Amino acid sequence: MVAFDAGAAVVAVWSAVSLRLGTLTLSADSGLVSMALVAGIVVPPVFYYFGLYREITRYIGSRFALQMGKGVAVATLIMALAMWALPELVVGFPRSSIPIAGMVILLVCSGARLCVRSAFRRAATSSNRVAIYGAGDVGAGLVAVLAQDRATKVVALFDENPSLVGGMLRGIPVFHADDIHRILRNERIGVLLVALGSGARRMRGKDLQRISAAGVQVLTVPTLDEIGQGMVKIDHFRPLAIADLLGRTPVQPQTDLLERCVRGCSVLITGAGGSIGSELCRQALRHSPRRLIVLDNCEFGLFQIEHELRRLMGQAAPGSAPTELVSYLASVTDAVHMDGIIGQHQPDTIYHAAAYKHVPIVEENEVVGVDVNVLGTYRVSDAAFKHTVKNFVFISTDKAVRPTSVMGASKRLAEIVLQSKQAAAGTSGTRVSIVRFGNVLASSGSVVPLFESQIHSGGPVTVTHPDVTRYFMTIPEAAALVLQAGSMGTGGEVFVLDMGEQVKILDLAKTMINLSGRTVRDERDNRDGSIAITFTGLRPGEKVFEELTIGDNVGPTAHPAILCAQEQFLPWPQVEQLLQSLDAMVSQHDRSGVRKLLACSVEGYECGTAGQPKHGRHRYARGNERSA
Repeated sequence: MVAFDAGAAVVAVWSAVSLRLGTLTLSADSGLVSMALVAGIVVPPVFYYFGLYREITRYIGSRFALQMGKGVAVATLIMALAMWALPELVVGFPRSSIPIAGMVILLVCSGARLCVRSAFRRAATSSNRVAIYGAGDVGAGLVAVLAQDRATKVVALFDENPSLVGGMLRGIPVFHADDIHRILRNERIGVLLVALGSGARRMRGKDLQRISAAGVQVLTVPTLDEIGQGMVKIDHFRPLAIADLLGRTPVQPQTDLLERCVRGCSVLITGAGGSIGSELCRQALRHSPRRLIVLDNCEFGLFQIEHELRRLMGQAAPGSAPTELVSYLASVTDAVHMDGIIGQHQPDTIYHAAAYKHVPIVEENEVVGVDVNVLGTYRVSDAAFKHTVKNFVFISTDKAVRPTSVMGASKRLAEIVLQSKQAAAGTSGTRVSIVRFGNVLASSGSVVPLFESQIHSGGPVTVTHPDVTRYFMTIPEAAALVLQAGSMGTGGEVFVLDMGEQVKILDLAKTMINLSGRTVRDERDNRDGSIAITFTGLRPGEKVFEELTIGDNVGPTAHPAILCAQEQFLPWPQVEQLLQSLDAMVSQHDRSGVRKLLACSVEGYECGTAGQPKHGRHRYARGNERSA
């Protein structure tokens, strides 16, 4: 490259004089020869100074062009200074040829490198033909990065912006999003990369309906920061996360609410090995509690979260306040053990996430479910009031609203116990907060991992009912909102998290199948599809629709994604009597008695005469309208 640049500089000077004089016949006088030699000697060191010999030719781009321009400008200036300093050596050399020589050097040296780069890329085979959905900043950055990947060829971009459609981005045509099916089919594209910025998440629902029917594998791209950190190849992309399908933008947390009950405090989390409990542990640790007490009755779950927390503590910044980590293998139903743990550590805040949550399992094991969900909650809260724990936060569920299952009824009864106990205790020093929300994505036993497993194994994908809908939220967002909701209120409030719009499970299943690169097999519309969807029927206790509030008395709070509901509850003497009766029934394993007690104490829950729930009455609410 040094030899080529030196030779190119000599030829450029000769060419510049020829262009200046308008003739190809030049006399080899001393001035022309001297100036050509000066150029050949000056150019390589200047190029070396600007790093042009350190660039890898196959990857040169805009930065290299800028450096090349600087190098040529400096070399031209040195040549001009040489003419001025040594006029006797360049007698007869036309001074106006100097800038012409600089332009020729720029053209020849940069053009040669571009030809070499093109030759390298032509030699590489492109086995992956991909298209990009989104021709904005993210899409443009992605095109630039994928241009360096020998095995990948971007053949089309799609966008809805009329100012972009019909144009070219680095030589790649931009089509309207409505043409996606035709282009994907005609161009034999195997992968579609979704390159939408974080601000476009709300429009993804509409976009993905169009994309999901395209019949190709759909992947989402890293962020621009991740792209900017280095080379991104096709295997660095991930399948669309299920959160991308919800079309909701997570609300940014408020730091003061996150830290109010955690930073510098002693925090106890029950059910710490579960989906929500473990995420509460991670986020609480991030905000530097003085002591973090993790409790679970599952040995493996407790081992996993303790091991992870200790690893995270080892990665803490030097000089940060250390957190004392204490773990307990214990059941919340053991009143003596709970009283001992809370009395010993005197926590400032308790996040009570321990519960049995799977509707069909609790439906068949109602006594154990009620023991943990109701009596366990009462025993932990009783110890909290006894030892004047400042904050007690209870994790509830949307299934507690007009429940049709034992699990939902037990969680609603637990809410009533806490509301009633708070009202009876008054300003005792313990503040109870109840946080109610719907399904969280990727939790143990949830529908999303089940669908992913069924799709991976070739189907069929099982859906309980064609009309069933659910609220969904990511685990980190739910946990962050729980921490914030627990910092608000004066005691006894039911905080309801804004879950966005309900998602139809059948549509979710179809979208997940299509985005995996497969198609839905339908005997009426598409018999050649690869994966079938079968309906298994509602399981015992399941609803078609879920809701988050019992009444209409719901108001805003300091956080836009947290609402506060005022709901009725029973007086404490009546609740205390219910708890005594329930304790006796659990001790005697009286299944029918447990169900009847729930039916008598929880609004909306009914059971048959044989102690079995009445199915088929699945209530739901949309605004102020209720249907059965």
